[in-house]
Amino acid sequence: MKLRVAIRLLQIQRVLVRHGLDDFVRATHLYRPLRFLFYLSPWTWFQRRRGATRAERLRLALEELGPIFVKFGQALSTRRDLLPVDIADELAKLQDRVPPFPGDLARASLERSYDQKFDELFATFATEPLAAASIAQVHVATRRDGREVVVKVLRPGMREQIGRDLEVMDALAAMAERWWPEARRLRPIEVVREYRRTVLDELDLMREAANASQLRRNFATSQLLYVPEVHWDLCRGDVMVMERIRGVPIGDLATLRARGTDFKRLAENGVEIFFTQVFRHNFFHADMHPGNIFVIVDDPAAPRYAAVDFGIVGTLSLRDQRYLAEIFLAVFDRDYRRVAELHIECGWVPPATRADEMESAVRTICEPIFDRPLSEISFGTVLLRLFAALQRFDGQIQPQLILLQKTLLNVEGLGRQLYPELDIWKTAAPVLRAWKRERMSPRTLLRDLRRGLPDVFEVLKSWPALARAAIERAQADAAGPTDKQQAPELAAAAAAAATAAISGERRREQFTVAATILVGGLLWLGQRIEPQWPGTLLATGGLAALAALLVKS
Repeated sequence: MKLRVAIRLLQIQRVLVRHGLDDFVRATHLYRPLRFLFYLSPWTWFQRRRGATRAERLRLALEELGPIFVKFGQALSTRRDLLPVDIADELAKLQDRVPPFPGDLARASLERSYDQKFDELFATFATEPLAAASIAQVHVATRRDGREVVVKVLRPGMREQIGRDLEVMDALAAMAERWWPEARRLRPIEVVREYRRTVLDELDLMREAANASQLRRNFATSQLLYVPEVHWDLCRGDVMVMERIRGVPIGDLATLRARGTDFKRLAENGVEIFFTQVFRHNFFHADMHPGNIFVIVDDPAAPRYAAVDFGIVGTLSLRDQRYLAEIFLAVFDRDYRRVAELHIECGWVPPATRADEMESAVRTICEPIFDRPLSEISFGTVLLRLFAALQRFDGQIQPQLILLQKTLLNVEGLGRQLYPELDIWKTAAPVLRAWKRERMSPRTLLRDLRRGLPDVFEVLKSWPALARAAIERAQADAAGPTDKQQAPELAAAAAAAATAAISGERRREQFTVAATILVGGLLWLGQRIEPQWPGTLLATGGLAALAALLVKS
């Protein structure tokens, strides 16, 4: 273990003990390998802060430990299904109440980034920050042309501090792999690796600006979500400038209520935005806590969301996207057998898992829940119970889905806070079914075929060589032990005949048509388009045609 990692672990121990949180540490799996640290600094035992509540002490400890731990607390604050109410409420304060750094330091950092006189860029600049987060803070400014903007500036020394703490997380994950029986299923090393990528992406504000532009373009014609315009000429790796929006914070329910906001519509719009981002755009805002969401209530009957802070976004592979949509719809339809089959097909449980046993487990989880009114069912709770049930089938956490799971729980929590009777199923199902219909449409199939044609033609170019090789092998096998010396001559003659037959223009066209039919059928089946019989027919016909052509060759 590196010296600076060991020193940081000792610092963490001191902070936890100083805030009276050592009982939490000793209760974890990491206490065994780290217990010696508790005896290296006995002076901390005399500096415990017992005056505050346990929730306040935990929040203060995370703030003192720095941005990585603040972000950890932010993520935990969304998991009210796992936390006591007092701790969840206190950790929620980490979202927008992080102590700011001095505005003069922000101005000095901007001058270094622009290498230009400050007054030439901004007519005004508020040294008091508008908001302070764990990695950066935001100041209001006015450009020389009068446009009001917000300027996001990285905290000083962020890259060095985060780099060190990521090493600590790597070390803790390695210890977990060694000492914790649950580590193989939860895959902490892979989770930390995924988290590392996400956090490092947040440090690049040019990347965040690009994320904002993409999201703005995706919702350019929508009345559901407004994304501020990026001022690209003033963006740098450690500075981002964008249009200032004026909305009501999503958590300010009193103001929203006073303006006559339609809470039911607002809550349903939030769910629709999430599922639209995930399944139509495949590009979703993955940090939708209350500090990043505002409401524009120019028309209270049609409230519009406005988002900020685009450092964390998520995308899914087409495979994961398709499996998730199928699983969600199967849960909606109570098709528990299909839920089990999909988990096996996508590899989230071992391939040897018995579908009937898993179907029974899923039914046991879902049936009691579905006996209640849909408006009382928490989709996040259903998913969490499904994930818990996977343990008995040796299921593994999927790191690529962590952002999606967190965001879904966040969205549902916000929606239920706005409108407790929110029926997330009723809102989400139409979006998913529309996406599925679109994936099944002839236009989508033709688009996928067109995209795949270059690959098809590359494959077709290799057919003559493959045919020759197959004939050579067949002739060599047929020659037998006594005819081995004649096999090369026979193979050469067969290869020459095959080459001459395939070289004709008509033969090439026949191969192209047959291969295109085969690929079309395989794409149909691979996309799981319903009904399946046209794909089977196309694939079978294309394969038969190719086989016939090869035989004739």
